[in-house]
Amino acid sequence: MHSLASYELGVLAIGAIGFGLFLLIKGGDWTIEAAAWIAEKSGLSKLFIAATIVAFGTSAPELFTSINANLSGFAGISLGNVVGSNIANVFMVIGISAMIMPIAIDRSRVRIDTIVMIIATVVLVGGVITGTFTRLMGLLMFAGIIGYVIYQYMNDSLGDDDEDADEEADFSGMGKAILTLALGFGAMVVGSEVLVRGAVAGGVALGVREAVIGMTVVAFGTSLPELSTCLAAARKGHSDMIIGGIVGSNIFNILSIVALTAIVKPLVAAPDFLTFDIPAVVVVTAIFAGFLFFMKSFGRLTGGLFTAGYVAFISFQYSTLFVG
Repeated sequence: MHSLASYELGVLAIGAIGFGLFLLIKGGDWTIEAAAWIAEKSGLSKLFIAATIVAFGTSAPELFTSINANLSGFAGISLGNVVGSNIANVFMVIGISAMIMPIAIDRSRVRIDTIVMIIATVVLVGGVITGTFTRLMGLLMFAGIIGYVIYQYMNDSLGDDDEDADEEADFSGMGKAILTLALGFGAMVVGSEVLVRGAVAGGVALGVREAVIGMTVVAFGTSLPELSTCLAAARKGHSDMIIGGIVGSNIFNILSIVALTAIVKPLVAAPDFLTFDIPAVVVVTAIFAGFLFFMKSFGRLTGGLFTAGYVAFISFQYSTLFVG
């Protein structure tokens, strides 16, 4: 009976995870399309849209999932989702995109953004070391993301010479775009609840700790919007869109998602995050920053190595299940 119950729980968990991911992905698509259309009609450049609005839009699934998980008492999933997503953004998204099309790096245009990403990662490490992201920490971090958006807006003119026209959703009017935006957020709210519950049930069935579920299944799922956006940009050769989107997303994941999650409810960081997970995200961020500072491109070989690194990361997370 116990094995049957575990089997049934596992099947239900897989179904819930799949449905939750579907809602998150569709909700993310609707949110990005509507937000980008509204922004462009408001006269904003595509560079600004990529580095802020699209970056936040692709991070929206992580936001709803992390807040929902923390409010439900699963802080490990909440924090693990952010840590895992930042690793997935670099090793999985950049890796796969670079294998499709080498990604050129304009070092002068991403220098400040890279520095902000490093600072955000240091803040993440500091919060985990203290053991709790308090509401005050959340407010200060969110103030940081507001400053970053203002900086991007002040430098918006950098993207005015972009003449490439991406395939975008065509809304008949502002009302339809706003309705699509609302539906996107609604889908992500429901999807985050279903995904968290399914992931927790799956973890129970497999005997996996919630932080691992957060950093693997949940993080992979909530990183799919970034992957789909970057793959589209890679096929069209828009390297700036890829780099700007990933750097912006990693910044938003920390200074917005962790911040807002902590503002809603203080986010407790388990000590075991410091044994492997935090060092892993620090190493991945350092490698990414090193490329952005000193290299001219992410080539196909680099993309393959990054992707292999992500597979190794996921494999290590689950290795304890098979090692006595």
